[in-house]
Amino acid sequence: MLVFILAVATIVVTVWWSSQSASIRRHGQRLPRPPGTLPLLGNGLLFLQARHKLLHWFTQCGRQYEFETFEIFVPTLPRGVVINDPANLEYVLKNDDLFSKGEFFRSRSWDLFGNGIINVDGALWKSQRKAALPFFGTANLKTIIDDVLPHIWSETRQSLERQAATHAIVDMADVFLELTTRLMGRLAYDMDLHASHPFSEAFEIASGAIGERFQNPLWKVKEALWGAAVWRAFDEVHRFGKCIVVRASEEEKASGLVVEPEKKYHSSIDKNQQPDRRSASNGGANLIDALKDELESPKHVADSALNFLSAGRDTLAQALTWTLHLLMEHPSVAERVMQEMNASGLENEESQLDFGLVQPHSMPYTLAVFSESLRLYPPVPVEIKQCISSTILPDGTVLPTGAVVVWCPWSFGRSWRIWGDDADVFRPERWLDKIPASAPGGADRTGIVTGWRVKTKTAYEFPVFNGGARTCLGRKMAEFEAVYIIASLLRTFEMTEIKDNRVGGHWTAEGRVSKNSLTLPMDGGLPCLVKLRRHES
Repeated sequence: MLVFILAVATIVVTVWWSSQSASIRRHGQRLPRPPGTLPLLGNGLLFLQARHKLLHWFTQCGRQYEFETFEIFVPTLPRGVVINDPANLEYVLKNDDLFSKGEFFRSRSWDLFGNGIINVDGALWKSQRKAALPFFGTANLKTIIDDVLPHIWSETRQSLERQAATHAIVDMADVFLELTTRLMGRLAYDMDLHASHPFSEAFEIASGAIGERFQNPLWKVKEALWGAAVWRAFDEVHRFGKCIVVRASEEEKASGLVVEPEKKYHSSIDKNQQPDRRSASNGGANLIDALKDELESPKHVADSALNFLSAGRDTLAQALTWTLHLLMEHPSVAERVMQEMNASGLENEESQLDFGLVQPHSMPYTLAVFSESLRLYPPVPVEIKQCISSTILPDGTVLPTGAVVVWCPWSFGRSWRIWGDDADVFRPERWLDKIPASAPGGADRTGIVTGWRVKTKTAYEFPVFNGGARTCLGRKMAEFEAVYIIASLLRTFEMTEIKDNRVGGHWTAEGRVSKNSLTLPMDGGLPCLVKLRRHES
């Protein structure tokens, strides 16, 4: 009887899949399927792997098929393809009328991102982007680099100096998360927010659960049986989102939005740091004010605020963690960053970094280091969109309405076709061009002194900051902050990575790996021994 049931199930699934995939064709032929595709389970077992193993699988497929689109099948999920060709990705990202986040994405991420900018399309997405534009403008970036970040970095430096004095092992992933949490809390919401806040742990749990939803077709069953902690995390995150809105104005306090369970959030944020509607910390109205002005629903404001907090906090902290790991693995690169700082006039502790010095033309090599780290360790390693209506990709692949399109920035960053045979190698120089002797510019510009300038890659070869209409608003902010923090860290401290799992972290035969999440947190953190750098007089 059991054999009969399995046979019938096999036939049903096979017929269903054949009907679902019949309309995915290229020049009348079915697309190739990747190695390991099973008759009944398709690629389902592969998607149940740990995230870092799945990313490796995407890379191997990318190298096998190069720019050829291939088909994937996971039971209970919509039919879909994986694209590796920059031309196909450009088509997807530039045609919002054909591709959207779609029900596939939203149904899995809704419980965390709600109506935030990460999760929506159309008018609601446009209004949130419009509200955020001034926050990411040049005037605000200058205030961040010249006024806000120096204060927060100074306190971070003092904490590291105390730990260096006691020879303590420091988890630099935690240090970076604390720094970016404080920075984003101050800039966007005028809050003295810390990574120890209950929101942070809840968001990490929730993000891990959302990431698993995209890999595990039985996630609903799992959460129904063992998901109590996950749902508590969702509740914690959204209570904090409401708290941000409540603190934004006295008008909303009077509206009755504050409820009893949120009292702990009020007590966990510094009472002396009430929202200042025209705070000097960001040179004018902050992000939460702009969102309130643009969005009618307090729930939409709360969702949007949480989305921007995640985008500005977690991704930068993770990118800095992987960058420091690579610098410790390649001391000659760290030394060259130091040389660039010296050439910029930052040879001693008294010299001050400022907005002019974090520009690409001033410290091109340091920016190249950060870009190379992002190439190898993109904070969002897998992206998904869904077809609104049937269409044909530039390579001739026919996609029906509802088909899922997947691309993997992790795999794009390791593509031999895009980056050459040394795509696996950490080599910041690939981002630099020699400046011709006749190039305009003064000798006071470090880029001219050192003789290099930063190359540009299209968003479709280097899709770390998305592309098309949804190009990341915070790219310049992330790059400027990263250059400032990398330079400040290296000029003050020497770091030694601890590769002994008995004292923390998770060092494997593959080196450092990421843990399951929507983004790319380092599994086990980055334990380091920190000591003060000696400067020659």
